[in-house]
Amino acid sequence: MNLIRYEPWGFVNQLHGEINRLFDRGYPGQDRESGLTASDWIPAVDIKEEDHRFLIHADVPGVDPKDIEITMEDGILTLKGERKSETREERDGYHRVERVSGQFFRRFTLPDTADAEGVSAKGMNGVLEISIPKQPKAQPRRITVKAS
Repeated sequence: MNLIRYEPWGFVNQLHGEINRLFDRGYPGQDRESGLTASDWIPAVDIKEEDHRFLIHADVPGVDPKDIEITMEDGILTLKGERKSETREERDGYHRVERVSGQFFRRFTLPDTADAEGVSAKGMNGVLEISIPKQPKAQPRRITVKAS
C-alpha cells in the first residue's frame, strides 16, 4: 500500500504559480525593463538547418519586401518592418477586424558557424526567406612539441 501526502491547497498553489509565470513574461515584443512595446505583432517563423546553410522563413503577409530591414551584428540577426494599416470606416460594412497592423521586430542569435557576410534575403507571396550560409569548419591541426 502506498501512502500519498494530502495537500488540499496543492492545486491552487500550482495554478497560482502558473498564472504568475504567465504574467511575468509580459507581452510579446515588450521590453521588460522599460515596459515599452517594441512591436505591435510578431511574424511566425520557421528555422531550418541544412548542410551548408541556415534557412529562415517568416510570414509577413501584406508587408512590402522593400519595407523590411534586416541587420546582422555580433551574431544577432534582426528583422524589422511594418504592415501599414488601412483606414476603415464603419460604413464599409466591417463587422470584425482581426488582421494586425503596425511594426514588427524579431531577433535571432546565430551560432558561430554562421557566415554574417553571406546573408541574403528575398520575399515572395508574403513569405520572407533569409539564407545564412555556414562557414567552413576549421580542421583540427596537430601541433608538434619540440624538445629544448
